[in-house]
Amino acid sequence: MTTQNQLGGVFTLPGTAFTVHRMGYGAMQLAGPNVWGPPRDSAQAIAVLREAIDTGVNHIDTSDFYGPHVTNQIIKEALHPYRDGLVIVTKLGARRGEDASWIPALERQHLIAGVEDNLRNLGVDALDVVNLRVGGFAAPVEGSIEAPFTVLAELKAQGKIRHLGLSNITAAQFAEAQRIAPAVGVQNFYNVANREDDSFIQQLAAQGVAYVPFFPLGGFTPMQSTVLDSAAVSLHATPMQLALAWLLQRSPNILLIPGTSSLQHLRENLTATQLELSPEIVEQLDAIATSAGKTEAAAV
Repeated sequence: MTTQNQLGGVFTLPGTAFTVHRMGYGAMQLAGPNVWGPPRDSAQAIAVLREAIDTGVNHIDTSDFYGPHVTNQIIKEALHPYRDGLVIVTKLGARRGEDASWIPALERQHLIAGVEDNLRNLGVDALDVVNLRVGGFAAPVEGSIEAPFTVLAELKAQGKIRHLGLSNITAAQFAEAQRIAPAVGVQNFYNVANREDDSFIQQLAAQGVAYVPFFPLGGFTPMQSTVLDSAAVSLHATPMQLALAWLLQRSPNILLIPGTSSLQHLRENLTATQLELSPEIVEQLDAIATSAGKTEAAAV
């Protein structure tokens, strides 16, 4: 059995002084429906952030295109001046249309404006980590990222960004970025049922680079969900808790950023670090991805 330490143990981002608990918090759900506009309950959103930090979370994932501007403004209202050791990771690469649409924003002027928006709305002089988000909604798209990543490297040299990261990328794009400037982390779609990044995670772990999966319960078929649900019941846990615990056990360089606007769900997510997964449970969960691969091969 593997027992997680409090909040999943710690991880030091490479080349930085940032040591974070592996269980973090994702701020996207603090905005209104469809990540647009203010939350239904601003007081609850503030309470969730403050309890997360009081519990020991010291890694918050956000973006100024959530809302837009809303989540960063709530973070500032709830937590500023920020505690020593708190690492706020934001991302660039998109902007919002007036109809709440998501529009790629990888041009120089968009990236510069995005950094300024994040600085202003978070109330900081420099951003801890900025992820360049590229690719599609959930899956990476091959192609050079040299131009936008070079802009962020320039902003880092100017002192507006402390460290850089990447989101929704391929291993080839990571290698390309590393030739421009060091990246401390990668944020990609990955969970127990969607394992395309297995070898990429190992590659990053060997380099000491953080891997931050999003959508821990996304992309499951009904059959896969049934397996997860049954395993969770056997542990007296929720499916989300089990999915998070599996990720923590998967590799020591994995950091989690589950998001919620509910105090109850926040507490449940944090408790996932206390779950013990037996080899039998891990085998059941690993079989979810194996069965998915067989189904896809048969379909081809």
